[in-house]
Amino acid sequence: MRRIALFGLIALICCQQRHEDPAYVQEIVKWQTNRATRLKAEDGWLSLIGLQWLNPAENKLEGFGTFTLNGGKVTYVPAAGGAPTELRDDTDSNGPTVLQQGTKRVTVIKRNEKLGLRLKDANSPARTHFLGLDYFPVNSQWRFVARFEPYNPPKKLPITNVLGMVSEETSPGLLAFDVDGKTYKVEPILEQGETDWFIIFKDATSGKETYGAARYVYAAPPGPDGTTVLDFNKAYNPPCAFTPYATCPLPPPQNKLPFRVEAGEKKYRGHA
Repeated sequence: MRRIALFGLIALICCQQRHEDPAYVQEIVKWQTNRATRLKAEDGWLSLIGLQWLNPAENKLEGFGTFTLNGGKVTYVPAAGGAPTELRDDTDSNGPTVLQQGTKRVTVIKRNEKLGLRLKDANSPARTHFLGLDYFPVNSQWRFVARFEPYNPPKKLPITNVLGMVSEETSPGLLAFDVDGKTYKVEPILEQGETDWFIIFKDATSGKETYGAARYVYAAPPGPDGTTVLDFNKAYNPPCAFTPYATCPLPPPQNKLPFRVEAGEKKYRGHA
């Protein structure tokens, strides 16, 4: 909490130096605080310690029991025995079934046609030794009113993840914004269970000051005037910046920006 409070003070000083609106800076600091809280939660990304893809038939997981994959469904029998239970995966509208043993939790994830077990531990070293998050100074110049250019109909956009898997995601159109008098466009995608639009991007800071694979940012759907706010001060690192067991999507070619986006979350000081 001291680190967060200190960061807030520094941000306010910076905003005064650059004549930033204090209310806007407070909005971004609050967002950063919530971001850290979610990341550090007992079942947040810092707790992820394993990913085991399931083979057809029986699969054992120490401390939990047997997971049987049959016909695209996963059933579970505890190590102590009992009746099989069918488990929901993370594409289910009700969310995945969570199995818990002590500080460890297991859920089933689905990527294309592959199903796997995601293992989290509240006592993971990444969580217990978390080094905190670093950000560029809050800068409203990286907050854009973006113009929506719809696809009619929405198009399918191939998205590759860090494991080389390709999924077909839905893109509603393009978001256009201007930097130094030139127009650039990014392509958001629609995520299951999310109302805001998801933008995966890279820029000229990637692999230097910021995480090399990508950063993420959300934007609300456009209003009646066809615009929305695209705020790179709320850009953040994917889970892969903190753990090698995530399945992070990578940016499509059109979302690789040729300039430096000096806003949002910087590279994590720890190691994934």
